[in-house]
Formats: sequence, C-alpha cells, structure tokens
Amino acid sequence: MSEALSLVAYGFVLGWSVAWPPGPINAEMIRRGLTRGFRPAFGVGLGACSGDALWALAVILGAGLLVTASAREALTWLSTALLFALAALFLTGAWREARSRAHDPTIEPARAAAGMRGGYFLGLGMALTSPWNLAFWLAVVGSAASQRHGITGAFVIAASVVLGAASWCLVLCMATTRLRLRFSGAAWPLIAKSATGLVMLGFALRGLWLLMR
Repeated sequence: MSEALSLVAYGFVLGWSVAWPPGPINAEMIRRGLTRGFRPAFGVGLGACSGDALWALAVILGAGLLVTASAREALTWLSTALLFALAALFLTGAWREARSRAHDPTIEPARAAAGMRGGYFLGLGMALTSPWNLAFWLAVVGSAASQRHGITGAFVIAASVVLGAASWCLVLCMATTRLRLRFSGAAWPLIAKSATGLVMLGFALRGLWLLMR
C-alpha cells in the first residue's frame, strides 16, 4: 500500500509541475475564464488532459514491447536524460525571465466554439499535436520508478499525472472565473518555470540515483 501511495504521490506532483507553467493551454484557459466563464475554460483543460491520457496509453503500450532487460535499461537511461533536458529547458527559461523580466506572450484568441465542447476539442488538439508530450511521456514511462513496478506501476503513475494536471486546471479555472486572479505579472513566469525546473531536476537526480544502485 505504501508503495502504491508513493507512486500516486510521485505522479500527482509531476502532473502539477508540468501543468502550471505559463503556456498556450493555460493562456487559453485564463482567457476563456475571464471572458466566458468556468465551463468553456475548464473544457480546454479537460481536453488537454484527455490528450495526455492518450499519449500515456500509447507510450505505455509501446514501451511494453521492450521486453528485454537491456532495452528496458536503455529506456530508463533515456528517460533520465530527458528529465535532465526538461529541467534545463525550464531553468533556462527562468533565467531568461529573470534577465528580461518580460511577460510570456499570449496566444491569439481561439476561433473554437464558445461552449465547453469547443474548448474540449481545442485542448485535445493542442495536447495531441504537441511534440513536448511525447518526450514527457517517454520520460515518465521509462523512469526508474515506473520500470521497477512494471506496466501496472506505469499506469498508476500515468493516471496520477493526469489527475494532478486536471486538478491544476480546476484550480486555475475557478481562480480566474470566481476570484478574477490575473497571473500576468512578470514574476509569475519566473516563479513557475523555476519551480518546475527544480522539480524536474529532483526527479532526474532520483532516477539517476536508482540507476546507480
């Protein structure tokens, strides 16, 4: 039970860490929340989480074909390297934010339908067409923690990641529609990217430590 809870916590924290940095999906949820209300905004988040779930399923089933020990070890090393790369990406972005103090650009208003259905398909399309998601799910499924617990552990972690991301979407949409909080200040991208980079670095170091054992 303790190992299962550990996997759930691992995936949930990872889901939050990748969901909250400023980006096109968050920008669209904020825009819709401020202008159209909760349902259209949350529809975007649900669509994005559905896209993540499809990516996770595809990668897990594909990774399950790697039955040899050497192939699984290679996947684990690859995932650890990807985590280090993602950490470097976010920390570099935070460094640039600290130097320029510039706001993240917002995306152009979407032409999708105003309702929850239109937001859902917009978020789904954004998630499915993002090359970042493939790299992210390769890193998650191939992580040392996932490899230690097999395909069952991979599904538990993936479900927890999606749940963590969905909970962030819920919090963000409620904040923007009910409290009218605005995350457009120059400090927000810096804080979000720095925290995410450090979380990614921590997971990468943990995976490296497990490999070295």
